[in-house]
Amino acid sequence: MARKPRIEIAGYYHIVNRGVERRVVFYDKDDFEYFINLLSNGCEKFNIVLHNYCLMNNHYHLLIELKDENLSLFMRYLNSTYAIYFNKKYKRTGHLWQGRFKSWYVANEAYLYILMRYIEQNPLKAKMVDKIEYYPYSSSYHFFKTNQIPKYLKNSWIIKTYEKDIKEIESFFTLEIDSVDLNELKKASSLVEAPDIEKKIDKEKLKKLFDNISNNKQRNKKIIESYKQGYSQYIIANIIGISQPAVNKIIKRSGV
Repeated sequence: MARKPRIEIAGYYHIVNRGVERRVVFYDKDDFEYFINLLSNGCEKFNIVLHNYCLMNNHYHLLIELKDENLSLFMRYLNSTYAIYFNKKYKRTGHLWQGRFKSWYVANEAYLYILMRYIEQNPLKAKMVDKIEYYPYSSSYHFFKTNQIPKYLKNSWIIKTYEKDIKEIESFFTLEIDSVDLNELKKASSLVEAPDIEKKIDKEKLKKLFDNISNNKQRNKKIIESYKQGYSQYIIANIIGISQPAVNKIIKRSGV
């Protein structure tokens, strides 16, 4: 069965991609810097705002903001161009990345704030550095401490929010993610994974779908129907006024 296109509506997206079989995709400084340069060029080329990123040896995290419906084009440019560079440099053939990249639509501010800290703290959790500003291949505040903010981060959320307030930036990025926060992040990422639809979400059409519902049985049937049409669990829950976990349970029970 052919894969449907991903959701590409405007907004924030958390992107994760790994090397095939979790193999290393960044071996040295040149590899990291080549990818970051591609990332910068790609954001400018496709009118995308880069808010956060972290490159680890065998995977990367991005937090981007789409202005246009071009997520797939941007990711194809980023991943394909880097794969060509990598295969040529290391004299290898075959796929570099482990299947399709993972993308999650960031549907609420609470998720956004936890996510930004989570991305930045990856090297810290992996015990690669003692402080996040020591890691050179992320958007951590080592840029802000030296007042050398690269062009590709000029419009990031952290700059727009805190400008040059180093103490506030440090407090934000170094605030520990506790178990409750982490559970919320995991729950959000599983429930808000970008569904495969081709057009912008029509909330009015979704609202009409739930008109004249008299009981939970009818409501549940409409939830499953709307999910099959490509509406995310988050949007469905928001429209009908119940929790995401409740929507998730109804969909799981149906076997969709």
